Amino acid sequence: MFTRIDPKALEGNVFSMIGEQWMLITAGTKEKCNTMTASWGGLGVLWGGPVATVYIRPQRYTREFVENGGYFTLAFFGPEYRQALNLCGTKSGREIDKVKACGFTVEEGAGGAPYFAQADLVLVCRKVYWQDMDPDHFLDPDIDRHYAQKDYHRVYIGQIVEVLKKT
Repeated sequence: MFTRIDPKALEGNVFSMIGEQWMLITAGTKEKCNTMTASWGGLGVLWGGPVATVYIRPQRYTREFVENGGYFTLAFFGPEYRQALNLCGTKSGREIDKVKACGFTVEEGAGGAPYFAQADLVLVCRKVYWQDMDPDHFLDPDIDRHYAQKDYHRVYIGQIVEVLKKT
């Protein structure tokens, strides 16, 4: 059971939540969605409201779902789901049904955005902006260590329209 909360009521360290505990980025519909594990991202305020920023490489199957939809979700889980999040970060949805493999139950948030009943916290985001990273704009001379294949991320900004916390 989830309770809808105000984004300003979020608790926890977002650096730890995203960078160490990881999150799932999910897009599509309740009937057909894909998800991927992410440890890069951010939460903040832009254009007068709460937003989430995510970064997706071109070869990721989830990117197709984010591209084709108006919403995506970010889901955060307890440590008991670490193995499932690892699977979602290492296997492609083109090859396996990650939702089934992880035993997740798909629910539907605002705008029809898919999320998982097993999550502790879900941010439903309406896609409001995207931009491809331009290697000409990198200032760090060592940035190539993150892009050996020149597969630069696409940046998506989503307005957080719903926050669901497990009760």
